[in-house]
Amino acid sequence: MRSLLAVALTICCVLAVPASVTAAGGTRAGDRIGAVARAGQWQLGALRLPEAWRRSEGRGVLVAVLDTGVDARHPDLAGAVVEGPDLTGAARGNGPWGHHGTAMAGLIAGRGHGPGRAAGVVGVAPGARVLSVRVTLESGDPQRERQPRGGSDALARGIRYAADQGADVISMSLGGGSGTREGSTAEEEAVRYALGRGAVLVASSGNDGDSANRKNFPAAYPGVIAVGAVDRALRVAGFSNRQDYLSVVAPGTQIVTADGAGSYAVGDGTSSAAAMVAGIAALVRSAHPGLSPQEVRKAIEQGTRRRPPGGHNRTYGHGVANALLALRAADELRAADGPTTADGPGAAVGPPARPVARLGAGPGVPVPASRTLVIAGLLGLLAAMSVRVLARRRRDGDSP
Repeated sequence: MRSLLAVALTICCVLAVPASVTAAGGTRAGDRIGAVARAGQWQLGALRLPEAWRRSEGRGVLVAVLDTGVDARHPDLAGAVVEGPDLTGAARGNGPWGHHGTAMAGLIAGRGHGPGRAAGVVGVAPGARVLSVRVTLESGDPQRERQPRGGSDALARGIRYAADQGADVISMSLGGGSGTREGSTAEEEAVRYALGRGAVLVASSGNDGDSANRKNFPAAYPGVIAVGAVDRALRVAGFSNRQDYLSVVAPGTQIVTADGAGSYAVGDGTSSAAAMVAGIAALVRSAHPGLSPQEVRKAIEQGTRRRPPGGHNRTYGHGVANALLALRAADELRAADGPTTADGPGAAVGPPARPVARLGAGPGVPVPASRTLVIAGLLGLLAAMSVRVLARRRRDGDSP
């Protein structure tokens, strides 16, 4: 029997939660939502993060999130966000803002909240900081249609800005770049500039693998780590683009993310997968700050599971990304330089692709021990709340 979250994905709905059920409200319902959000993060085990956190939490690393903006008010991102410029030229108050970017930032550097930080979303690198650079608008923003296609170079300028600010990793869970499917000279030059400044660049491969399977930029630029998506069984998702330049794949279905100022969403997309690989890059950079962008990429590609025959194909890339194995591969790359020290003990804490369930956050409570209890708790919570169901379809990796 499928979980309630899987059913929600099928009907593609948004659950509008009463304003009182928020992190600030501190209600019991909010408490339970935070616990359910944490329990739904199946990628934590798939990426072997609890083991990896004993080696590195990403401390000292700055990850630039080039997206729709990051809302620093979300309780799971408290103290993690550095506000950068808005390069879109669009007024922030005239449409939806920061949902996709906040979701990606939470997957990279979420810290959870509540007692023991046991509730809410925890990212792959909870010790890292996030630099928010707004380079695109939300898919549902009416201003998006009025922007000139191919003329703003916001992404190119965002890449250069992030590199100049000393970003160790640049995460780009977006597609189409400046509005074309051919890429742009300005963006490609910006990518080379950032690589020259020592930044690791990560991007989503795209979400039309089951249809047009188009080449997607910035993922297709040389030097960028292009990331596809897998499901809970580590099978490549049907929507994940298959291309020769694909580097690795990572969890990208039924992903629980932060959403806006204090809620959560569940969705599918290569956006989430790319954000997680950006988090892995942050872990590697923190443990081995002397590695070049090329060496970090090599560690991530060598530290994979389910490596395809021959070591690479257009479906899996080099395999399924794994945080612990990437750190071990990085150790081997730096063995000639002697042992390095990780950034401290393990963390205390443990898209939008068709965003389908939006739930208010709350103070942390212990995570339910079984999947049955998690589903039962969510069912009880939804039954207790008077929700409005709004039809909506969107998948997160293609555009933004």
